[in-house]
Amino acid sequence: MSQKVLLSEKEINIILHRLACQLLENHLDFENTVLIGIQPRGTFLADRLTKILKEDYKVKHIDLGFLDITFYRDDFRRGEKPLEATATKINFLIEDKNVVLIDDVLYTGRSINAALTALQSFGRPKDVELLTLIDRRFSRHLPIQPNYRGRQVDAINDEKVKVMWKENDGADVIYLINK
Repeated sequence: MSQKVLLSEKEINIILHRLACQLLENHLDFENTVLIGIQPRGTFLADRLTKILKEDYKVKHIDLGFLDITFYRDDFRRGEKPLEATATKINFLIEDKNVVLIDDVLYTGRSINAALTALQSFGRPKDVELLTLIDRRFSRHLPIQPNYRGRQVDAINDEKVKVMWKENDGADVIYLINK
């Protein structure tokens, strides 16, 4: 197994600031926009973007939530071991709001499909957008594309993209792993 660094900490930071600026361009004060990180790995990206928007770009208020999609996945009964859900934390209404779903890697599109289904339990949004740090564009099983993407990666065969966050893994780095 070999691994190659796709993005360093500095490159990740630059991309996060670019994504934050793109969100600002489209949502200005975030009065009618909510950010929802998809559990588990999208939460780190959502937290980081929210922090950048508040601290560096002085956005006063952002509704940030976390959505667990475990039991909405189309493959949740296919594994050998029982799945463990994480907590959904959405303490605001999404009815008639602009929702930005946030996940670290867009691969087949199945997680996003599950998130869209799970989101219906919380109301009917005005609009739903997708923000991903890594877009594996040639791997899609469903017709889902991000509105905001950090980096497009053409991973093939058994290659895997692994996103590591300082808060969880001790370092900000993204690897392309060849099995």
